[in-house]
Amino acid sequence: MNLNNNVITRYNPENIAKPVGNYSHVTKISRNAEMYVFSGQIGIDQTRNIPTDFNQQVTNTMSNIVEVLSSQKLTPDHVIKINIWATEEIDWDHFYGIWNKVFGMTPPSMTIAYVKGLGLPELKIELDVWAAG
Repeated sequence: MNLNNNVITRYNPENIAKPVGNYSHVTKISRNAEMYVFSGQIGIDQTRNIPTDFNQQVTNTMSNIVEVLSSQKLTPDHVIKINIWATEEIDWDHFYGIWNKVFGMTPPSMTIAYVKGLGLPELKIELDVWAAG
């Protein structure tokens, strides 16, 4: 279940295997919600620096997601789906440490793919965020 009033409901059906990570199998959006689609968020900081460290890019990316949501008067509870694109193996301890702080007990649906490259050669991770509110 979810904290986001009647706009978003999340659950994991009993008739399929539990998620292998911290995500929800199903995210349902009410009919009266507005949909928000954001450009992929990357690990750039406010000074336009893209760190070479993968985990710092993860930290910056999650911070940028919170800020872009805030720009639309949304919170992480409004996120319905995140697609994760990474060029190297994710340090799940670091990733979930931040993910769990941002999304809490009812995380959004998630898809993960490892790719050869992203839009800029220095990028190691990009998160594609969908929200409803």
